[in-house]
Amino acid sequence: MELSIAEELIEAYGFTADTVSLQQIGSGHINQTYLLSSLKDNKKYILQNINTEVFKEPFAIANNIKAVADYLKEHYPDYLFPAPITTLNGDLMAHHDNGYWRLLPFVEDTSAFDTLSETKQAYEAAKQFGKLSRLLNEFDTSILSITIPGFHDLAWRYEQFTFALNQAATNLKITANEVIETALHHHFIIDYYRSYERSKEFPDRVMHHDTKISNVLLSSSTNSGVCVIDLDTLMPGKFISDLGDMIRTYICAFSENETDLTKIEIRLPYFEATVKGYLSEMASILTPTEKELILFSGKYIVYMQALRFLTDFLSGNIYYPITYPTQNLDRAKNQFKLLSELFEDEKILQDIIEECLS
Repeated sequence: MELSIAEELIEAYGFTADTVSLQQIGSGHINQTYLLSSLKDNKKYILQNINTEVFKEPFAIANNIKAVADYLKEHYPDYLFPAPITTLNGDLMAHHDNGYWRLLPFVEDTSAFDTLSETKQAYEAAKQFGKLSRLLNEFDTSILSITIPGFHDLAWRYEQFTFALNQAATNLKITANEVIETALHHHFIIDYYRSYERSKEFPDRVMHHDTKISNVLLSSSTNSGVCVIDLDTLMPGKFISDLGDMIRTYICAFSENETDLTKIEIRLPYFEATVKGYLSEMASILTPTEKELILFSGKYIVYMQALRFLTDFLSGNIYYPITYPTQNLDRAKNQFKLLSELFEDEKILQDIIEECLS
């Protein structure tokens, strides 16, 4: 083996150290991920360690994925859902040295991208995330566990922000004063969400919750969507979690690390491709209320991410890795600029949505 992985982990899945090769892969910052290649039959697998600092209950993740996998296998047997392979003992994960590992099938002839380079990628990714939720429309969400409590709870994120604000050093508050005022001003987004929160027309659905482009596999030859991956945050939520996260991460050519705010603009073709791809699967099951909240989904998630960056800056940069002291503040400014673009272009964006719906 090229990397040092405990032999017990390899053996739990029926391999031995001299029959596999391992290569670290992936751009994710949460879980360690390796490509495991069998030297006997040339089959490939993904071996992944679950980060228990982020995911406190790995069995909740494993049970969620198994429940969904079983449902899809029964009702949609042709759907590609890359669920973990059980150990020789039938366990959902392998446990070693206080760590939890899983083995996943490797999907051949596919690619995962860190950035979007064409609208088709946005369309196909949005279609794949929408398809997963559509197929699970009749699935009982109550049997799924919450793998990260409060993950997309904007009201709770706002409470974290106000706590950090009250505790922050004076110099940090002075430095961030303008951004803090912007954050406080946009509290109305929470109030707007609350006016819909308990409506029967705004149901809980099975959501992926982390719909960045790198979490979907596209065909290496055609860029067509193949399947969704990285299912740790698969849990109950509102549709805005998935669509809003796609809007946040697909429509701008630059990431949250861009400090030149004049570059933070909405790429209308990418917005249209994202909405069109998602609605190609979800339009038939979304309620009238959900359809009204399509653009709001982007505002909700962008505002939440801006708050998280600002909260981290005021807390002393304890969560998001930084390369310079004000990076999280700059990230917050970046996201608030994107939020302002969503409001400024609202009429154009809503017209695009109406056209996609019709």
